[in-house]
Amino acid sequence: MSESLHTVPTLPAARRPGCPFDPPAELIDARRHGPISRYTFPGGKPGWLITGYELVRSVLADPRFSSRKELMLHPTVDYGDIEAPPASPGEFLLMDDPRHRRYRKPLMGKFTVRRMRLLTERIEQITAERLDAMEESGPPADLVTAFAKPVPAVAICELLGVPYADRDSFQEQVDSLVNGEKSDEEVTAAYIATQEYCAKLVAAKRADPTDDVLSELADSDLTDEELKGIALLLLAAGLDTTSNMLALGTFALLSNPAQLAALRADPALTDQAVEELLRYLSVAKTFMRTALEDVELGGRTIEAGSPVILSYSTANRDPERFAEPHALDVHRQDGGHLAFGHGVHQCLGQQLARVEMRVAFPALFDRFPTLRLAVPAEEVGLRPETADVYGVKSLPVTWDS
Repeated sequence: MSESLHTVPTLPAARRPGCPFDPPAELIDARRHGPISRYTFPGGKPGWLITGYELVRSVLADPRFSSRKELMLHPTVDYGDIEAPPASPGEFLLMDDPRHRRYRKPLMGKFTVRRMRLLTERIEQITAERLDAMEESGPPADLVTAFAKPVPAVAICELLGVPYADRDSFQEQVDSLVNGEKSDEEVTAAYIATQEYCAKLVAAKRADPTDDVLSELADSDLTDEELKGIALLLLAAGLDTTSNMLALGTFALLSNPAQLAALRADPALTDQAVEELLRYLSVAKTFMRTALEDVELGGRTIEAGSPVILSYSTANRDPERFAEPHALDVHRQDGGHLAFGHGVHQCLGQQLARVEMRVAFPALFDRFPTLRLAVPAEEVGLRPETADVYGVKSLPVTWDS
């Protein structure tokens, strides 16, 4: 390869002012220089940043790149000589096969397209209940607390069997874990609290099974520790990602009135619009891998032991894969985004997330045809780039009563 290798000195801490939906400028610039860049991790260890669609997809499908937690480095924090522990039992997102397969295999039949379609009627009821409450309270409202958080919270909690009375407190704990704004002490306290809660939930399902996924898993050879880890992972992932897609997706549509008008004029575009929002926003921004051996990638040699950052947000904006990648286009036909990942770790809950968005967006805009931001767009509070999942802190909206 004749072109020089681009180096990204630090990962950005913020997005450009006035561009809340675009990846940080430094990442976009890195992609312009090529799909792979050098990156020096805090503490001085050299690694790689991959920003191109094809290379990100390739790494996600390549077993020579590991997901094991104990091999990972944090991309922005230097923990010195402290070594990362192996993934806890059930924390299969941070495992390789065969450990990963032990947990994923019994779950695969429980998040099928068919089962998610059967949930559609209940999700429609949940959505209508939240919209009724918004309408009764009257404008203005914070769409995050009034709508975007409660809809996926009720859905995932019902799927896994979390008692209704526990949902608000559990949601608060999860938010403390992932919003990127809590102190280390607060995050640790939230993690311990969620672990303790999941342990109690598993014990309850063992003693008195109900009609839910966690009860079905309890009737297997999985241990209590494994079930606790699975419950924590699924509940946290199911709560935070979809709620941020609903809030940030609404913000994006309200900021692109022509696209919103097209969606309102043709409800048949809903499925396409959901896929386009997933691509355009990529709320799960980056993932990590570690090379287990020397790997030739994009004309470079990724050395064994090298940490690799995969930028989903720039891969989904790659001009070599998507026409006019920085435009939100609900008519877009070139699908195949990586918002849910790819390969053996592709998101298990993607069909549930799709059902929730396909129901929630049309229902919201049908109920409130005059829905609009209640503050200037530049005043909408955004999550920091340090958050695991990107989104808005709150989304003040109003409408004509």
